[in-house]
Amino acid sequence: MLAKRIIPCLDVRDGQTVKGVNFLNIRNVGDPVELGAKYSEDGADELVFLDITATHEKRKLFYNLVRRIAQHINIPFTIGGGINEISDAEKLLSAGADKISINSAAVKNPGLVNQMAKLFGNQFVVVAIDAKNENDKWVVYVNGGRIASGKELFSWGKEAQDRGAGEILFTSMNHDGVKEGFACDALAQLSASLSIPVIASGGAGKKEHFVDVFTKGKADAALAASIFHFNEIPIPDLKKYLREQSIEIRL
Repeated sequence: MLAKRIIPCLDVRDGQTVKGVNFLNIRNVGDPVELGAKYSEDGADELVFLDITATHEKRKLFYNLVRRIAQHINIPFTIGGGINEISDAEKLLSAGADKISINSAAVKNPGLVNQMAKLFGNQFVVVAIDAKNENDKWVVYVNGGRIASGKELFSWGKEAQDRGAGEILFTSMNHDGVKEGFACDALAQLSASLSIPVIASGGAGKKEHFVDVFTKGKADAALAASIFHFNEIPIPDLKKYLREQSIEIRL
């Protein structure tokens, strides 16, 4: 059995790590390179850096920041936000990123997933899906959670896999920043329908939530932000607890 992964997420705006609730009420929490280096030392398995306003502001990613991250961090990291063409991915790869995360661009141009998977390999392509439960239907949103796309979580996840995505990063907008647990039912359904890893995002608030997301939610990895940024749950403590709960995890 593959070990489950713990992945701190660093949302970046104007060069600073930020965090909000339900994609709103955003505040600064620190330098992304310093935080990333700390998480690497603490035993995080991977990191995700998301430029949360790049798509909405129609601008390109922070290549210089990616180079700094690569110089200071020795675990795999994923970069997302504002990636909408092959040249963006090429620049990020050359700057040191291990994977790229595409969200809005994949929804608007699904063929981009095929192209990137063919050029760089499936393992390089993470398709991120922001979805909100509305009247018992999981609606996919784009532009940082601002615009409903008309797509549905499970069918879009399957399509992304079929087009060559190596992983799906599913964020429940209903659970984001609320700290009351992950969307385990939806995660379990998504995981059961796919053969590629699913990363769970949105809702981490206490250690028990991670047990739930790996057992009930069947997730392969769990992503969190607030609880790590504000040192509410130190990564070493979380990993030790998960091992005690018989979750396969790297210490």
